[in-house]
Amino acid sequence: MLYAIFCYNQEDVTTAWSPEHDARIMTDLKKVEDRLSAAGRLGPVARLLPTTAATTLRKGDTPLVIDGPFAETREQLLGFYVVDCPDLDGALEVARDLAVANPGLGAYEIRPLQIFRPGGDVGSLG
Repeated sequence: MLYAIFCYNQEDVTTAWSPEHDARIMTDLKKVEDRLSAAGRLGPVARLLPTTAATTLRKGDTPLVIDGPFAETREQLLGFYVVDCPDLDGALEVARDLAVANPGLGAYEIRPLQIFRPGGDVGSLG
């Protein structure tokens, strides 16, 4: 089963990290990624640019384009992982490993994921 693991944190905190601190966190996260990759369980991973770079299209009768993120929240979506796990417990284990590699406040939201490619495979990383 594929799971998306969304990484939330306080953007003003993470963007204030020194380059050295950020590099340490990325090194620790890469160790988790390398284990998942070696097991063939790692799909796309993305680190999003700050919410100041976001644009939102609000749907409706007349679509509206808004500068910035849609949600006004304390924590922002900063990135995501796609992992292949046998079940939710496996995805929780990955999220716990990510949390250890990137300590502090924030959250990891885990959602089952189905990849749909017209005329192609459904639910595979390949």
